Amino acid sequence: MEDVIRYYAQADTISLATAAILLIMSILTWAVILLKHRVNHRRWNAERHFLEQFWRHGDPTQIVETLPDHAPGRLARVGLEVTRYCTRSSRSSELDGAVARALRQALDAENVDLEYGQTALASISSTAPFVGLFGTVWSVHHALLALGSSGQATLGQLAGPVGEALVMTGAGLAVAIPAVIAFNLFTRANRLRLVALDAFAYDLHTFLLTGMRPWPGASNALVVDKLVVTTQTALAAESR
Repeated sequence: MEDVIRYYAQADTISLATAAILLIMSILTWAVILLKHRVNHRRWNAERHFLEQFWRHGDPTQIVETLPDHAPGRLARVGLEVTRYCTRSSRSSELDGAVARALRQALDAENVDLEYGQTALASISSTAPFVGLFGTVWSVHHALLALGSSGQATLGQLAGPVGEALVMTGAGLAVAIPAVIAFNLFTRANRLRLVALDAFAYDLHTFLLTGMRPWPGASNALVVDKLVVTTQTALAAESR
């Protein structure tokens, strides 16, 4: 700690600016990590509860108005709204393609939404070590110039400034390592979540077209109480 204080006490403007950049990167990294963790934790709990209850809803005609604003809810709303539109427009023959396109577009939008903050983490993890290395190189250069102007330089006089300059390399790595770990963890979590959403969209598509209920032993363990015939009949009655 004393070496760090001594280093910044004798650092010039460029060294201080480099240190400030690393500090900003570190603050941004931990802000993104904490924000994404909080949002994802709350979102995943809500979505898990929704997936357990969605197929047990009693009146499909009211689902569109009551679905929560998260990924499975938005997918279900899109599918049911497209089904209602095709039923009202007497375009039942186009239902398959219309639902498939709408669900795919909704999944693409959810994929984009999941990636917020990922670019910042990737950029910081790849650039922070180089920023720290630049600070070390500049500090060593600055120390060598100071020693050269003194007229005499011994190994002991050189080792101190060089060792203190390596603090910047360590600082760069300290900023980059949490960003790399967080990026990998969030990327894996997003991939697993997209797999679950894709499975739900497939089940929803099948339900709206054929009335086939998801297999109870599937990973999402969903149970269908109402078949698509009920949905389409109710929607057709509403359209009249």
